[in-house]
Amino acid sequence: MNAQGFDEFHKVLAAHHGDLGTIVAALESTGPYHLNLYSFLVTKGITTIVVNPLIIANFNKLSLRRTKTDKKDAATIARYLFLNREVLSKLSSCQTTTDLRDLARERESILKMIASMKNDIRRILQTTFPELEQLVDVLCVTMLHFLKAFPSARLINQATPEAVAEGFNQADGRRRISVQYTSIIDLARKSVGTASPSKELILPGRIDTLSYLTQKADEITKMLVKLCKTVRQAELSILTSIRGVASKTATPFLAELGDHRNFKSYKKMIAFSGLDPTIHQSGKYDTPVRQIRGDEHDIREMQSALAENHLQHDLLRHPLRRSVQGSLLQKKGRRPSG
Repeated sequence: MNAQGFDEFHKVLAAHHGDLGTIVAALESTGPYHLNLYSFLVTKGITTIVVNPLIIANFNKLSLRRTKTDKKDAATIARYLFLNREVLSKLSSCQTTTDLRDLARERESILKMIASMKNDIRRILQTTFPELEQLVDVLCVTMLHFLKAFPSARLINQATPEAVAEGFNQADGRRRISVQYTSIIDLARKSVGTASPSKELILPGRIDTLSYLTQKADEITKMLVKLCKTVRQAELSILTSIRGVASKTATPFLAELGDHRNFKSYKKMIAFSGLDPTIHQSGKYDTPVRQIRGDEHDIREMQSALAENHLQHDLLRHPLRRSVQGSLLQKKGRRPSG
């Protein structure tokens, strides 16, 4: 796959048909390997469709022969395209849609790594300073900054109170923590944490990795929202009009969904998401069977996030919850907002 090969392929297509705009090409989705050819064909004005390999594999089962070669696979894709040309030629796809999906999946991957890193930090602290998590939120910015310098109860006990207090100071010189640093010192003196130099070395590294991943997730989220507002502004406005749904929740769903015009009805969209079970009927028995697709799990996760955020928002606005919150604030001598 190089520029020379692409140019030769373009010459072959141009020799067979002068108007490239009337040609419809189809490619199997092969992860990252089809993207360069797809982009090349699109820039040449050729309508290009990316087909799920599972569809081609099932279509190939119509033949009794099981021979598999590159030429035969290309002929199978061409035959499938010819038989379904009227439908496939209307499908809309572009590089921006692919970019949106790539960003959304990269963001989801990083968020999973962030969750894993947080679990690692908690797990290590269960050895070096198990009592700390009961006193403060060990994953807040201030505590992570502190734990980089004092990753165990042993190191806190060895340090002076002034040094421990300095560990809570942020870059702006302010100290943001909900408890007194002396409480943490007292807790460290009574700790049953194990002295482990290896874990005291590992924990700051985990914190640095978590900080880096969080920064990358924020950057990708901003780029994802910006790109989605450029090409999916109408759909994004509809989703964000739902209470509790923000842009950073709606954009991954739109990225996985692609162009909504590819679906004739909402039922097609539900089927694409894998939310409707198919029926396997045999004699007197009807058994619901869920359809499984490669990327079905991704879009279902996005749909779950949309629903959860909306439900949480409604629960927060529930009259009973606001009444209880107001009573608690009055006990603290504060006026409830709203």
